[in-house]
Amino acid sequence: MSILENRSLVTIANLSKEKILQLIEMAKEFERFPNRKILEGRIIATLFFEPSTRTRLSFETAANRLGGKVIGFTDPKVTSSTKGETLKDTIRMVAGYADLIVMRHFLEGAARYASEVSPVPVINAGDGANQHPTQTMLDLYSIYKTQGTLENLTIHLVGDLKYGRTVHSLLMAMRHFNPTFHFIAPTELAMPEEYKEYCQLHKIKYIEHNDFDENIIAQADVLYMTRVQRERFTDLMEYERVKNTYILRREMLHKAKENLRILHPLPRVNEISYDVDDSPHAYYFQQAQNGLYAREAIICDALGYSLEDVKNDTTILSFPTK
Repeated sequence: MSILENRSLVTIANLSKEKILQLIEMAKEFERFPNRKILEGRIIATLFFEPSTRTRLSFETAANRLGGKVIGFTDPKVTSSTKGETLKDTIRMVAGYADLIVMRHFLEGAARYASEVSPVPVINAGDGANQHPTQTMLDLYSIYKTQGTLENLTIHLVGDLKYGRTVHSLLMAMRHFNPTFHFIAPTELAMPEEYKEYCQLHKIKYIEHNDFDENIIAQADVLYMTRVQRERFTDLMEYERVKNTYILRREMLHKAKENLRILHPLPRVNEISYDVDDSPHAYYFQQAQNGLYAREAIICDALGYSLEDVKNDTTILSFPTK
């Protein structure tokens, strides 16, 4: 097992193409055999200052399936932060108990700050509208599994592109793979200028649309739907105005490419109609399941385990997954 000084995962922008492909290969190994004892004796702390279902449960499941133990909280109201304890003090205190910290926080930049003050690695499980790098790794794994490659794909990002941290992270990760992006959003929720500048800097092709119909969808390899996030709006009138702008219905898929797969970070509200669920193009529930394998890989990488360590692991406990 290799040991590096700081193996925190704060932003997907720090990951090289080689590292992304290595994590995908590691996730493939964990999908084959998810139950092991490779993390026996390790403690993972999950600090969720903001609500979560899939991210928290998949991280905790990943740690448990690999033989680790989990400590932490899901409600900051039960912690000393309500007494005025600073984030720095909380992180330093928890780092004394755990080998790794997984943190979701409502403030942009909180994960980076935590990684700078923590003596143990920190994994960013979402910081405000900024980044969600572990969601991006499971998205990349899902795209790779369904398309057979990450190269030269046409990816449509639909809905909340202003506050959607998942689309921001995916955009940055795909810079290595020559994508063409279509940004589909109402003006109020358009992709922020800083990310369009990022595209220009890294020569990422993109096209902006306000329309969302079967002719637009027909061009896509990946259709990435997002929820309009009520919790990000300070003006609820603005939220009410844009919340139902784009709804994907099954009849809109009749011109879709055979290889099209529909992704969504979940939870959905009404942006994907239920009649899409049994379409062969729907992949969002499998995508969520892929989060287990991707996060097993991310945890092990943060703790210094290499792909070879995982391939040579002799602590496998169970038969392969179904």
